[in-house]
Amino acid sequence: MTRKFHLAFIFNFTPDDWQGPFGTGGSPWDGKFHTEVAQALERACFDYVIVEDKLMVPESYGGSSEAALRQAMSVPKHDPVPLAVAMGLATSHLGIVTTLSTLAYPPFMTARLSSTMDSMLGGRFGWNIVTSAETLAAQNFGMSELPARSVRYEMADEYVDVVRQLFASWDKDAVVLDREKGVYADHTKVRPIHFKGKHFSVRGPLNTVPSPQHRPAFIQAGASPRGRVFAARNADSVIAIANGAEAMRHFRDDVRRHAEEFGRDPDSVKVLFCVTPVLGETEQDARDKQARMVSSPQFIHDILAQTSALTEIDFAQFDLDKPLPHRLETNGEQGSLDQFQQWGSGRTLRELVADSAGGLVSSVELVGTPDQVATRMGEVMDEAGGDGFVLTTPLLRLNRRYVAEVTDGLVPELQRRGLTRASYTTGRTLRENLGEF
Repeated sequence: MTRKFHLAFIFNFTPDDWQGPFGTGGSPWDGKFHTEVAQALERACFDYVIVEDKLMVPESYGGSSEAALRQAMSVPKHDPVPLAVAMGLATSHLGIVTTLSTLAYPPFMTARLSSTMDSMLGGRFGWNIVTSAETLAAQNFGMSELPARSVRYEMADEYVDVVRQLFASWDKDAVVLDREKGVYADHTKVRPIHFKGKHFSVRGPLNTVPSPQHRPAFIQAGASPRGRVFAARNADSVIAIANGAEAMRHFRDDVRRHAEEFGRDPDSVKVLFCVTPVLGETEQDARDKQARMVSSPQFIHDILAQTSALTEIDFAQFDLDKPLPHRLETNGEQGSLDQFQQWGSGRTLRELVADSAGGLVSSVELVGTPDQVATRMGEVMDEAGGDGFVLTTPLLRLNRRYVAEVTDGLVPELQRRGLTRASYTTGRTLRENLGEF
């Protein structure tokens, strides 16, 4: 591997591993635990951390909210923006990315909030662009049902155009701070945008000063063909999930091709693939840990509940020891569903859960010692031609032990091989760090 690759991390503002001995005990709501995680990720020189978000209480699994609430699966989930402020003020280099849904936030509010955050964090803020894929979320914002996927992406394209124009409504040098003349901002360099589209109408201008990045980093995860086009058009970094190195290469090549069609430099679009490393003192130790996890009845239940929440399909209706009866379709997260169901494989639902030992977020198996996993990550990047990895856990549940295994065990091995950043040397902003290599 002649080129370094990037590292990111994703988690929720949830109770995390609330039953385990290394967890938070289920009450991380003051933000201290996640702030400590952000500090550990900065010590390991990660590019950024994403706080994922959902805007509803799931009711798909078993037809009620019991599974979600009983096991704290996707809920309770607190707002990521205040947590992002806490994490950002406790760090100096780590990019802080929060999820803001185009379904829930008016474009003006997203632009204003993002600009404010980027100023507060010195140019380290990123917007994780999601359209939201849950009817229950849509119903929390005055809609009777979720718009079709094609409509959601049409709206999202227009939405991002509005936000971009709002960021540009102030010239970078609009703030002059001329004390002698008593001029704070040059009014000739601030203008309305008068945007009128099919879905949005926004006068502008933004009422915040230009932030250090002028616009934050745009992060987006889109697995479907339409999602890839959207990501290639807009994102600085794409979060992806694929089945193995060959599929990773195909995904990245597809995104880069679309980026070129939009007139973008494909090297400016960093495609990072989700993985869920299982680390142990020996390879057998790691494999035993993984086997205990996937054979647990609670793990099976939680994976199915999570899949139900993402796809709005009730997986409780299917026999665990039989294949799925037919290919399933959803207006929710079709990419996540396809990743899980492996249609045509003939595997039982129980076996599909075991196959998803990395949950719905693992692109390649990484099980072993830190040395073995670091070696394999380098090999995968060579095979896939990718730009890096997003690390997480199968159910996006964190505990202190896992964070230490990654930041103090795995990352030093990657750094010793020259595969990842060992210090923040050139970039001051998140976008600069993403463009460093």
